[in-house]
Amino acid sequence: MNTLVLPATGNTKALQRVEAPRLSTSAGLPIQIKALRKAFGSNEVLRGLDFDVPAGEFVAIVGRSGCGKSTLLRLLVGLDQPTGGAFRIGQHPENTIERSEVRVMFQEPRLLPWASVLSNVEVGLGSDRKSPGARDKALQTLSEVGLAERRDDWPSVLSGGQKQRVALARALVSQPRVLAFDEPLGALDALTRISMQRLLERVWLDQRFTALLVTHDVAEAVTLADRVLVIEEGRIALDLRVDLPRPRERGSAEVAALEGQILHQLFRNAPAGEDA
Repeated sequence: MNTLVLPATGNTKALQRVEAPRLSTSAGLPIQIKALRKAFGSNEVLRGLDFDVPAGEFVAIVGRSGCGKSTLLRLLVGLDQPTGGAFRIGQHPENTIERSEVRVMFQEPRLLPWASVLSNVEVGLGSDRKSPGARDKALQTLSEVGLAERRDDWPSVLSGGQKQRVALARALVSQPRVLAFDEPLGALDALTRISMQRLLERVWLDQRFTALLVTHDVAEAVTLADRVLVIEEGRIALDLRVDLPRPRERGSAEVAALEGQILHQLFRNAPAGEDA
């Protein structure tokens, strides 16, 4: 994160750290969603979503199980087709999106067990993995997630967190302009999850792609996102701006207040004892 160090006011001689303004330029692409619908037979999962995502914004999407958040992500990355409405990523309608510009990271690492760590990252380059410099690019990206020394290892010897870092490197190596995360940290233990959250934030700050994170973890959403969308019954029920400096202080009153707003929305109409 870019940080300015300014002299503190008053009698103290200490220095005060403040967050620098975010750059106006971004590697990310804007997303426009208009009246987006998706039905599976008679089950209408998404019921006319309307929202925009500015280029380079980090948006978290939360909601109760079955609300349509993962369906939304699948539509945006081209893994499924909408029933109605439309969306645009950059200047491209959904049927003409350049797939190298849009990548997705799933809850499962989905690594190739017969390929080395470095070869798994190279898979993310697609048809470019045979081009000159492809291996160097993959190794550089592996270094960015802290696993360059494991380049020749097999996925089977890695921990869960290390496998997810390899999956992240595979998603990043093609330098996508939109990166979607579908519960990528859900299977990790608490400490590894916090470490991965910090890594996700760091690479997003470095590369400024547009990020879409589907998560059940409200604390994770507030920690990482510029904005949190709550989906209920296929519609946007809450669009909450997270206007807090980074890195966010876990457990702070400001963070807790935003988490409380989201949880109140999620549970206000829930039957007693029902999980989110």
